[in-house]
Amino acid sequence: MPELDIEFIRSQFPAFSEPFLIGQAFFENAGGSYPCGQVIDRLTRFYRERKVQPYHPFPSSQHGGEEMDEAQRRMAAMLNIELEELCFGPSTTQNTYVLSQAFRKSLDDGDVIIVTNQDHEANSGPWRRLAEDGIEVREWKVDGETGHLDPDDLANLLDDKVKLVCFPHCSNIVGEVNPVAQLCGMIHDAGAVTCVDGVSYAPHGFPDVDALGTDIYLFSSYKTYGPHQGIMVVRKALAERLPNQGHYFNEKYLNKKFTPAGPDHAQIAACAGMADYVDAVYTHHFSNPADAANRARVVHDLQSAHEKKLLAPVLDYLRARNDVRILGPDNAETRVPTVAIEVQGPAEPLAADLSRHGIMAGGDNFYAVRLLEALGVDPDKGALRVSFVHYTSQEEIDKLIKGLDAVL
Repeated sequence: MPELDIEFIRSQFPAFSEPFLIGQAFFENAGGSYPCGQVIDRLTRFYRERKVQPYHPFPSSQHGGEEMDEAQRRMAAMLNIELEELCFGPSTTQNTYVLSQAFRKSLDDGDVIIVTNQDHEANSGPWRRLAEDGIEVREWKVDGETGHLDPDDLANLLDDKVKLVCFPHCSNIVGEVNPVAQLCGMIHDAGAVTCVDGVSYAPHGFPDVDALGTDIYLFSSYKTYGPHQGIMVVRKALAERLPNQGHYFNEKYLNKKFTPAGPDHAQIAACAGMADYVDAVYTHHFSNPADAANRARVVHDLQSAHEKKLLAPVLDYLRARNDVRILGPDNAETRVPTVAIEVQGPAEPLAADLSRHGIMAGGDNFYAVRLLEALGVDPDKGALRVSFVHYTSQEEIDKLIKGLDAVL
């Protein structure tokens, strides 16, 4: 595995050459990443040349429809799923809500769903609301010190009444990568369906959804260098038996039955730019041919190795301080580089102080109120979060540590 060519990577992101952003180190990627140039180019072209109703028999409309179909086809190939299993929606929160309504109609009184308190509220709140309709909701709780989700605790919650288990690939606070394939195997053995929130994981490499074995996988393309869309995978066997949530005449199209509103044509088309970017990274670093799923796997590993290398000194620095608490594991091998820390006093003023040192970070509860409460952190005080992805440089890491030293 070669080392990631960081100069090439950064050349693919127009933000790094913008005068307004020069000198600003971006460490709030967990809230949304910079878009790659390929996405920006496709979105711009669509608005300039294709911004008409697609799929009609005139050139601009035909081209628009073709670009939307291309995005569907190439994203499905990268994720290693069937074409019709990929759904686009306005956001992951909206996609999850629509999905919860489909489950509401397919569950009976006394059926059980399991959620966690490690999740972002988007993959917790819509499911918890089903309790209003007679569904029992069980909570898989984190360890109050580490934020870890213990598979043995899940095993104790599973029985023949459980129909659905919702959990994150990793948390936007704790950052620990959960063993998705192992957990999905446990849950399927108990006869239940799995729903995995990948919003905080996918920015660190597109997953092989088929290898994970989950029935549902959700993430947000605006965190994976793309436009503001929610991307949802619903495997075919499940999609076929869930009730339609879209227009009645679209029920036969699995990729449309969970989209009540009209799709955002331009942003869907622009999602093909994410595949362009993965292909560009692969071609720059490797010469051997590979299919889309294997290209995505290799680029995932390339990104991950770079991120772990940069994460280690950040964790070393924070571990050596006695005035902060790292929320989640302090081992770079078991987590993504989304690092939230409990500080003395409110977190937001420290984020503002970091901004004056050229560090863009956040201090907030980050929609993980239940998790912060479980960890003994006041959600009103929040946590200071520094998050980065593979386009972050060593120089920016050095700047971050220097900035943290100044404000802490």
